[in-house]
Amino acid sequence: MKLINYFKNFLDNQVNLNSSRIKTLDERTEAITQFLKNSDLLEENFIDVIPQGSYAHKTIIKPVRTTDEYDADILLQLEEFTDWEAQDYVENLYTLFRGSNVYRDKVSRKTRCVTITYANDFHMDIVPFMERHGQKYITNRHENIFELTDPEKFTDWLDERSRITKHHFVKVVRLIKYIRDYKRTFSVKSIILNTLLGEQINDAALLENENCYDDVPTALYNIMKKLKNYVESNYYIPTIADPSETGENFGDRWDQDGWLVFRDKMIYYSDKITDAYEDQDLNSSLEKWQSIFGEEFKKTISENSKLKQLSDGSVLSFNDTEERLEDHNIQRKINPRYKVTLKGRVTPKNGFRTYNLSERGNKVDKGRSVAFSVTCNVPQPYTIYWKVLNRGDEALRNDCIRGQIKMGYSSHTEPTSFRGNHYVECYIVKEGICVAMDRQSVFIV
Repeated sequence: MKLINYFKNFLDNQVNLNSSRIKTLDERTEAITQFLKNSDLLEENFIDVIPQGSYAHKTIIKPVRTTDEYDADILLQLEEFTDWEAQDYVENLYTLFRGSNVYRDKVSRKTRCVTITYANDFHMDIVPFMERHGQKYITNRHENIFELTDPEKFTDWLDERSRITKHHFVKVVRLIKYIRDYKRTFSVKSIILNTLLGEQINDAALLENENCYDDVPTALYNIMKKLKNYVESNYYIPTIADPSETGENFGDRWDQDGWLVFRDKMIYYSDKITDAYEDQDLNSSLEKWQSIFGEEFKKTISENSKLKQLSDGSVLSFNDTEERLEDHNIQRKINPRYKVTLKGRVTPKNGFRTYNLSERGNKVDKGRSVAFSVTCNVPQPYTIYWKVLNRGDEALRNDCIRGQIKMGYSSHTEPTSFRGNHYVECYIVKEGICVAMDRQSVFIV
């Protein structure tokens, strides 16, 4: 059985990174940003600090055990130093942190980044990043080379997987990462896992079965079946091409023994998921889901959605104003032939740059404005609806989560009023049916 409410409760309470950790992560990111921005070493070349990897893609999960850590990657975007070689970027950044009373005992260095390890349960990797000759690079200090990268294109690729799966892909990634960390029967780097899971998703699956990504358990069931078929057909570690088309083979970061363990476990867990999903007896199905995720996979005790615990542990009530399409008598029947793209661009302000949100890990400062625009191939006539949902402590304290669905036009502008991880959605509606939709994350700091 699907047990959709069980999955929602399990994600909310056991898997998703909780608000106190998100707040701490955001605060530490801001502190590092100010430290780097104001340093004598970087002041002439500093451009921005950009969330990257699981931090940007919202696939970080809560540590499963008290001894576990979670990590966050950020890009330190710089103007190129004309007198530095590739190896100098990490070395000089490391020396800068070593000279700080705050970071001296927390800093270490790896091949492509400097790592700040905090006393609680996470560390942050800071990766020097720049444009050279019209292309984007990170640095490798061991080989003294600039390595081609394109984080924006990788994020766009992941966003397309989310669009196809009706925005359930990120939750599937978190669930598989949870199995990895909970069971500890296989190991895989997050970027490889994201890529392998994402490669199993395409519009063709929707043409075969338009309901194959309708909810989290259904998306998990179908993506894992595809992954099982993929790994079964590859005994030897395959080429895992970087979706951002840098030419890198992520498979080079693995070895054959690790691949075979992963291969066997993906077959095993796909079969377990299939068995639990297809079992139509509630008690039997629940027992099978719990054999995968543990006994914490259970239905929520309280259904009171108007109470929320904040990052400081306090609990407050708020008006749950979020609406669904069904509240407006709009059916959701996504047509895979239709494409809609929602793009947010931070508008100009004195002393600040204008940029596309996706270029900065969907990050924007508080007190700015973001102009959203919609492009799509849906033939006229159609109606565009918008939804803006605020999340985080500031929005809750101001009783302003919003989430109402309103008719609008192909563009829409919003102020960035509350810190937190928010999102904007647009819906393309024809004859009372939502045939296409897209979502833009907005990370306000």
